[in-house]
Amino acid sequence: MSSLAQTSDIGLGQQTKSLVFYSEFDDPTEWREALLAELPDLDFRVYPDVGDPDSVAYALAWRPPSGFFEPFRNIELVVNLGAGVDSLTGRDDLPDVPICRLSDPGMVALMRSYVLFSVIRYARDMDDFEAAQRRREWHYIHPTPLDKVRVGVLGLGALGSAAAQGLADTGFDVRGWDMSPKELPGVTVETDPAKWGAFLGDLDILVNMMPLTAGTRGMIDASVFDALSPGTKFVNASRGEVVDEDALLAALQSGQVGAATLDVFCTEPLPSEHPFWAMENVYITPHLASITVPESAARDVAESIRRISAGQSPLHQVNPKAGF
Repeated sequence: MSSLAQTSDIGLGQQTKSLVFYSEFDDPTEWREALLAELPDLDFRVYPDVGDPDSVAYALAWRPPSGFFEPFRNIELVVNLGAGVDSLTGRDDLPDVPICRLSDPGMVALMRSYVLFSVIRYARDMDDFEAAQRRREWHYIHPTPLDKVRVGVLGLGALGSAAAQGLADTGFDVRGWDMSPKELPGVTVETDPAKWGAFLGDLDILVNMMPLTAGTRGMIDASVFDALSPGTKFVNASRGEVVDEDALLAALQSGQVGAATLDVFCTEPLPSEHPFWAMENVYITPHLASITVPESAARDVAESIRRISAGQSPLHQVNPKAGF
């Protein structure tokens, strides 16, 4: 029997170790049931009802409030309840323990479907047909073959790679941009900063999948939009703060960016007075491109707990200071 299997059999019963859960958006009951199916002996607690904080060994949290981690002196593992770890950067209370993020098939499938929907909507001129329907007008546009539609994906992490691969499998001409070399079937990947402008200028649709870090905050600015071919469509399914919203607004108003599908914003919920709401060339969704599916993600969380108990590294470990 392997050491991990032995750890799983031992469970958490030899000493009282609990997991504290925090999220304003996720259902703790679903997570409790999913985790207990993997670790029946796990003591699952929902913040702020944490009981004895010294017994808390694991935290599963999404955007926890300031000072959240301070009471937990014996914490051994922090699991970020999502793929993006930007909410853990710059914190004074983050313990010096392994940090990991979630990466589950359900989350990946949802993001892939959102990006595919957004790109296909523009590639098949559905936004024009929506406008024509409001005018009660039969407006024919001859379809463009998918392999003639050039789609650029910024950021080829777990979610970005899945989105780019899904687009390529559908038949689009897909180009990816990342900080490090990647190999994706059917995707031309560029990493050379000297070719940044050429990459941007040869697209019909640009999809942002860059994580939010100190280096990417505001990176999609006026210079990026100016480098695009006039009328290029834009999709943001990553983080609002990666985009200079004032620059995007100006590009949409001038027509330099033909239209945008936006799932994330600098301020959420998007204020009712924001100009994006009234723009016919902007399609808004309320930060739902991808969510964590407890039934599939719980397996990875449980495995990370087992590994920590065995003195090993957890799955999907990240460095929040670097954003990856």
